[in-house]
Amino acid sequence: MRKMALLVTGLAIAAETTPQPFPSREEHFRIVFEPLHLKLFLRHLPRSTWGPGTHKPPVLFIHGSTLPSGASAAFRVNGISWMDDLAARGFDVWALDFLGYGGADRYPEMSEDPGKHPPLGRAPEAARQIAAAVDFITATRKAKSVQIVAHSGGSIPAGLYATMFPERVDRLVLFGPVVARSGERDTARLGAYALVTGEDQITRFSGWVPNGETPVFDKKDLATLALMYVESDPTSRSRSPASVRAPLGRDADAAAAWSGNQGYDPSRIVAPVLIIRGEWDPITTDADARRLFDALRAAPYRLDIKISRATHVMQFEAARGRLYTEVANFLAAQP
Repeated sequence: MRKMALLVTGLAIAAETTPQPFPSREEHFRIVFEPLHLKLFLRHLPRSTWGPGTHKPPVLFIHGSTLPSGASAAFRVNGISWMDDLAARGFDVWALDFLGYGGADRYPEMSEDPGKHPPLGRAPEAARQIAAAVDFITATRKAKSVQIVAHSGGSIPAGLYATMFPERVDRLVLFGPVVARSGERDTARLGAYALVTGEDQITRFSGWVPNGETPVFDKKDLATLALMYVESDPTSRSRSPASVRAPLGRDADAAAAWSGNQGYDPSRIVAPVLIIRGEWDPITTDADARRLFDALRAAPYRLDIKISRATHVMQFEAARGRLYTEVANFLAAQP
């Protein structure tokens, strides 16, 4: 055991935790993304047992706007990550880090003033990064398609990819997706990237539970996640306070969606779709989920599941077991 301390609003939040090394079965790959000549990062967790997912296509996790795969699908709470859970159900599990995140290369523009460049990693390019990852996975595993689980802002490039390469997407899970709204156009100019601290993440993830309700994210887990997030950027300690450079492409995509431009046409998705969200998720409201559900007219079947006492990051919260089970059941279901 070792003690890790994270400085938050002038106070040290200490988390007694076992270090979270990659499990011995996890493999890592860096694949070249052209034409940028930069490398994406893929983590792979083979099935740990035979189960409902054994004869299903590989599962690919797509992260959201700030958290890379190591601080999302691969992050362990009580020793178990979402990837671990699916592998234990017989699935072959993968997770992508987009350029600019986690184990992937950084854009050269991220070494410059963010105001000099537009948001990095917009949905059309991110969808091509997903395509590169899927091509690698299907070639490596001799599969024809994958099942995609996309979180938050990652749902837009994932949805776009599903319309571009429908034969490659067996099933699509949209977890806390960003959905088009009819709001006014956001005229704020976003730079190439933003600097995000561990304190920023703690404040954000703690702020979605309604006043008077019991917290659903354990403080020790939240402190550990924030520290791992900071460590995901090799340059974070060069700044004070330590901060992660987060590409703003996902934020720009969300701003466009909330002013009416979804970024893809949901009616062109022909795979089965699961929309899954938390009761206290401000990113995917009931009205948002209804609009998206209605727009998925070509999907063979579609589900909309709302889980009580959960927020936009329920993969870390008390309700995570219900999230894991609902998604696994959808992925394993017979056609």
